[in-house]
Amino acid sequence: MSACKPAMSEFERLTQIIAKLRQQGGCPWDQQQNHRSLRPYLLEEAYEVIEALDRGDAEALRSELGDLLLQIVFHAQIAAENDQFDIEDVARSINEKLVHRHPHVFGDAEVTGASEVVANWEKLKSEEQANSQRGSALDGIPAGLPALHRATKVQKKAARVGFDWDDASGPMAKIAEELAELREAFESEDAEATERELGDLLFAICNLTRFLRIDSESALREAVSRFETRFAAMEQAACEQGKCIAEMSLDELEELWQQAKAEEQ
Repeated sequence: MSACKPAMSEFERLTQIIAKLRQQGGCPWDQQQNHRSLRPYLLEEAYEVIEALDRGDAEALRSELGDLLLQIVFHAQIAAENDQFDIEDVARSINEKLVHRHPHVFGDAEVTGASEVVANWEKLKSEEQANSQRGSALDGIPAGLPALHRATKVQKKAARVGFDWDDASGPMAKIAEELAELREAFESEDAEATERELGDLLFAICNLTRFLRIDSESALREAVSRFETRFAAMEQAACEQGKCIAEMSLDELEELWQQAKAEEQ
């Protein structure tokens, strides 16, 4: 009696499905894709994972993580077809990185807490980047990151080489300075300078969130969500009054806004 063939893992099945879709006789759409054409889908799926996390929806998270995994395997399959690397190389790369950056687990190093783990991680990461012969301490940050996220990463890298404030009072003072410069540019009716100073102000605010240990992207996302909730309440209140929100005065809208804000609390 022959031995039973080991069951194929679902991950192996996924890689085989993607490979078949790309082969002759597979799916015409999948066959036409390349790294660049898939970029929007990778970003979209990553954001949908974040949305599921924000909702605390485990079922949606499971589904969205699957969609994100599809994109990773898809890119690895394209790379394999071009004799660059395959999904095993991807896994091997992250496995080696995880082992190297956790010497307190896989080596003899000792740590006293999570903050020391983070410090060691960043130190080892910096050493890896130095060995790769990058030219600047700020190199290695993807240009395609959301602006707030990228700003935070730039500020953190600059801080590692000593270019940083001593405490939160520094970025707070910088915010006041940038706001004054923005007002001056606006009053001078210099559109280019106004845009530049507005960017500087946003950058300074992002720097403050780092000192306050607040994720700027999450903070802004939650602020947008609060605005949407309050605006919907305003629309409902206006409807109950038999009014159209688009035809109400600014004073009336402000009253509805304050009412929605009070009800939220």
